[in-house]
Amino acid sequence: MKKKIKIIAEAGINHNGNIKLAYKLIDCAREANADAVKFQIFSADELQSQKQQYKITKKLELSRDEHIKLKKYCKMKGITYLCSAFDIPSLKFLHQQKINLFKIPSGEIINFPYLKVIGSFKKEVILSTGMSTILEIERALKVLCKSGLSKKQITLLQCNSDYPTKYSDVNLSAMLYLKKKFKVKVGLSDHTLGIEVPIAAAALGAKVIEKHFTLDRKFKGPDHKASLIPSELINMVNSIRNIEKALGSPKKIVTKSELKTLKAARKSIVAIKNIKKNKIFDKNNIGIKRPGTGLSAKEFDHVIGKKAKRFFKINQLIKI
Repeated sequence: MKKKIKIIAEAGINHNGNIKLAYKLIDCAREANADAVKFQIFSADELQSQKQQYKITKKLELSRDEHIKLKKYCKMKGITYLCSAFDIPSLKFLHQQKINLFKIPSGEIINFPYLKVIGSFKKEVILSTGMSTILEIERALKVLCKSGLSKKQITLLQCNSDYPTKYSDVNLSAMLYLKKKFKVKVGLSDHTLGIEVPIAAAALGAKVIEKHFTLDRKFKGPDHKASLIPSELINMVNSIRNIEKALGSPKKIVTKSELKTLKAARKSIVAIKNIKKNKIFDKNNIGIKRPGTGLSAKEFDHVIGKKAKRFFKINQLIKI
């Protein structure tokens, strides 16, 4: 199961500052069989300098005690609690809660003091790359690694930070470029409407897929409109799991399920007219027909010129 794609159901701030709604989001993510449900933790005082934005952010803030309750509820429900921190005090709080995986939001990729703190934890990190240039990603990785991380602990997520993202702006192929250039695990943080892009990412080899979800797109709030509803989240998870099964292994094999079809679909060497004993097999008295339960059609040239050891009726499988 370690090789399984990690599916993160991004609850984010779609609880609208209401812990009861946050509990319902956890239930929804668990019902969809996501691997983790992720929230956001921040202090409006630490995050915003403008009054208008401060008021909006403050309404969406959950207290640290509430996050502790959410983590316990996730444990009870059997789903991993994850959380993106948007300031250093919140980062340190999560570390105190023994979080083993840290998700770095796209906006923090140039926040070097923040990155140094995360690197010092020496825990697994997922870094979203929305709005980022290759140079900015390279510098962020250097800061993380100098601060204590190895590249094996880092996963880069291709991301476009427009909500919702147009299909023409997803640039999913960049995920493969990031893998090749930086020699790290890669995945996708998706903000499109629908589930097609995450499914495509799974087929391309994503190790982590993150997608926003909500209980109702009609709710007020900045992220609801670009989020999946519960039924869509279920469909996405199921589709990704089906893709995982379909990917199989890089070896070309004949599966057990194919053997029955193989016998029916392949062809054998048969008599195309009655053939007397000691008659020489030639192209006028033997041919190739289904099923493939007799002498394989690939032996046709080998059979030509040999004597029939007994009488064969028309359409009878040839034996030599």
